[in-house]
Amino acid sequence: MHSSLLLRRSRFARSLTAATQPRATHYASSLGFSTFSSYNSNKLSSSAESTTFARHSPLLRFQTRAFSSSDNYRLSSFAEPEPTLFVPPAAAEEKDDPDALLRSDIRTMGSLLGKVMEESTLHQVEGMRALAKKWRADKTPEALQALALYAANLDNQDLQRVSRAFTHFMALANAAEQHHRVRRLGYTTASSGLYNKPDSCGGVLPALLKEHEPEEIFEALTSQMTELILTAHPTQVNRRTILSKQRRIQDILTQADKLRDQGNASGFEQAALDDALLREISSLWLSDEVSRFKPTPEDEAERGTLVVETVLWDTVPLFLRKLNATCIQYLGQPLPLDSQVLKFGSWMGGDRDGNPNVKPDTTRRVCKRNRAKAARLFAADLESLYSELSITVATDEVLSKVDDPREPYRAYLRPMIEKLKKTQAWAESPEMAPPPGVYVSKEEFMEELLVLHRSLCDTGNAVTADGRLTDIIRKVTAFGLTLIPLDVRQESGRHEEAIDSITRFLGLGSYSDWDEDTKISWLSQQIASKRPLLRKGIWREHPKFFSETCCDTLEIHDMIAEQPEGSLGAYVISQATSASDVLAVLLLQLDAGVKKPLRVAPLFETLDDLNGATDTMRKLFSLPVYMGIIQGKQEVMIGYSDSAKDAGRLSAIFAQYQTQESLRHLAEEFNVDMTFFHGKGGTVGRGGNPQTFLAIMSHAPNTINGKFRVTEQGEMIHQNFGHYQRAERTLDIYTAAVLAERLKKRPAPKPEWRALMQEMSDISCAAYRAVVRGDERFVPYFRAATPESEFASLKIGSRPAKRKAGGGVESLRAIPWNFAWTQTRFNLPTWLGVGHAIDHCLKDETKAPILRDMYEGWDSFRTMVDLVEMILSKSEPAIAKHYEELLCSDPKAKELGEITRQYHLDTEKAVLDLTGHTNLGENNFILQRALGVRNPYVDCLNVLQAETLKRIRANPEEKVLEDALLTTITGISNGMGNTG
Repeated sequence: MHSSLLLRRSRFARSLTAATQPRATHYASSLGFSTFSSYNSNKLSSSAESTTFARHSPLLRFQTRAFSSSDNYRLSSFAEPEPTLFVPPAAAEEKDDPDALLRSDIRTMGSLLGKVMEESTLHQVEGMRALAKKWRADKTPEALQALALYAANLDNQDLQRVSRAFTHFMALANAAEQHHRVRRLGYTTASSGLYNKPDSCGGVLPALLKEHEPEEIFEALTSQMTELILTAHPTQVNRRTILSKQRRIQDILTQADKLRDQGNASGFEQAALDDALLREISSLWLSDEVSRFKPTPEDEAERGTLVVETVLWDTVPLFLRKLNATCIQYLGQPLPLDSQVLKFGSWMGGDRDGNPNVKPDTTRRVCKRNRAKAARLFAADLESLYSELSITVATDEVLSKVDDPREPYRAYLRPMIEKLKKTQAWAESPEMAPPPGVYVSKEEFMEELLVLHRSLCDTGNAVTADGRLTDIIRKVTAFGLTLIPLDVRQESGRHEEAIDSITRFLGLGSYSDWDEDTKISWLSQQIASKRPLLRKGIWREHPKFFSETCCDTLEIHDMIAEQPEGSLGAYVISQATSASDVLAVLLLQLDAGVKKPLRVAPLFETLDDLNGATDTMRKLFSLPVYMGIIQGKQEVMIGYSDSAKDAGRLSAIFAQYQTQESLRHLAEEFNVDMTFFHGKGGTVGRGGNPQTFLAIMSHAPNTINGKFRVTEQGEMIHQNFGHYQRAERTLDIYTAAVLAERLKKRPAPKPEWRALMQEMSDISCAAYRAVVRGDERFVPYFRAATPESEFASLKIGSRPAKRKAGGGVESLRAIPWNFAWTQTRFNLPTWLGVGHAIDHCLKDETKAPILRDMYEGWDSFRTMVDLVEMILSKSEPAIAKHYEELLCSDPKAKELGEITRQYHLDTEKAVLDLTGHTNLGENNFILQRALGVRNPYVDCLNVLQAETLKRIRANPEEKVLEDALLTTITGISNGMGNTG
């Protein structure tokens, strides 16, 4: 890269240029976004001069530029203004436009990206972008074919380089958009620091005061808990290195906003930030964004905890501090120190469902690493607190515990810091059992901190107590000493296999051959007897009875027995279908010597499982031995992904709604406190909703009741928590929504709504399954027209894409199933069947008024329809057709493609009719703005991906094509805004 590309021009030089160089070109695309090359011609005429300037520090560069004359620092008359985050106000054409800064940021970053890439690549990028814009304008097959032909004429290396360029631009555009959302929210910040919006605590608390007393709201808020479970993503495509660079870019955008707000920033300060942005974008372009090694489960756990260490560790106490101020402002009371409004957990390192790479030792190591990180972070916090607490006055409670009364707080903290360091050393060692003198119990550590807090408050130093010490106490409440406890997840068949091996070994016959009542009876007897069935490790001595997978299952429970309390959360049983599935896990835990068994959460996933969930739990609640163990508390996980994959979106949603209602009534009948664990993904097809507040409010009334446990998956972790401002906003939305859901009155669905919804569910499910299961053309079409077949070879996740090798769609995991359709922008799982059901009702003069009444009056139904409309507006059947034409050789598969595209069109018409809209998503300004920016770039990436797939399938050994494919996958994911 030429040194001239690193040269920044001064504000003075730009002002000289402004007199002779019109700025019209710079703002010509103000209604769209800049090209990569809008500033590419802006280079110094003298390479020697460039080299000299590039060696200077920012201050020297600024001074030199400021005093240069136009004679020895002359710009080309064809040069456009240099990319900068600080556009002079006089040049802004849309001063009152709230999105002007967003466009300026994207123009600047896109132009800087263009400056650091090779000229030939830049030329190719601009060529494709121009053709994509023409297709967007014309929407003719010929225009799309011209774009495809351009990609076909690129050699493999150019294909990869151009894909990188578009992918990096999409990442930069995402960073700018995410930052701009927070920027705009700043205009609505309440005095408490939280936003005065309907989906923020700053807006929800005053709204609730119109219907409830402050004490009632305070009690609800302080007793609620939102638990966010971070999970790995088998199609996670962004490297940790790249995510870190993107986070630093957002930091630069934030700093630029602060300088603008000051109004008196110096030219040096502005130039320094422009330089920093150029460095990050240059580094981004020169970095390898492709993962060269398939991550292990431990690698995924490291990636997942990064957001806790670098963002959430400081964001959570800051948010709680603002929530505390909001409580004082509106409710007249502070947030209690020990209020557990937020909690975090993880599946990374504990989720072994379909992932043979997660061994018992994997979970052991991840648990210990998390403890080591927590100890290190707390030690650093206490060292900072130590430097602050030079206060000499303390209570007798503190003085009795220290040897140095001169500085009692420091004397009190010193052994705590040493104990944390010793805890870290143990957690980083291979020894499993904790030695004396380390922290194991969260309660012990918390009590020692509370002693400090009481002493400071009682001696007139409450202001000091409310500072860093309060933040540390709240971190203990949110993260504990384990940072993020791990759930264990395994599928029910593995437990049945283990119990079957035990019964055969003991000469009792085959457990798998017993009927359900016999299984329940035997399991209940064994649980009640508390008599061990097996000697530890005996299974390794008898391979005839115990397979390797069976040994692994038994040793998982040995691992659970070894863990200190707090290391693990729930034991989730995937593919749970019966009461015996739950009892089997309880028995295996007790037989392994687990003193306090993990709570067992059955995961009901398919349509049949959801419909049978209430009967399953009724059987369990009717067992005295089971009720004695759960002590009145039960967790049930609702599977949003597999139920939608099994039955289609509409049918799955109604089954989930009814199941939660039914289980709530069952829990009330048996006096059980039930918590629902919501297994949602990023896409709408997997239960995701970019509008989190509305998603929570659309749950069946009285099913959350202040306890909301939900998964945050893969790239959605970065999207929601990758930067402290976004993380704070996400925590605010969750907290506000859970509170509003509990206290806001919502009418129950009318009987005629329920009846019609059931009819629509049946129609939708039948239409969906007729294609996905009943049409023999479907599997060949799916595998040929999407990148699904290539996922397994890409190094983007530790977990296999399928639970079992071979098989059809039923064996494919829900994540790659949705991910593949998202990549081609057809999004079939989200809308297939919905249009059939809506159209059927709209054509019936007796049902149409009921349907329209449902849309107006039933929040849950309207939210579902609006989400489908959003996905339809993001879909592009013409792009899906291009994949099909390029990649499908089977005429029958192409026939099905034509049929499904007609279904897509029919669904569009039905949704528009129901919503009363003329165009899809016309009432969603933010979506339309984003699509206007993204579409031409994502169009290019789709065409590049289809061409790459064609070449890979002809020559699978070509390494650069694999890189190109992974790059396009990343770019399309960033462009679509959510993935699997």
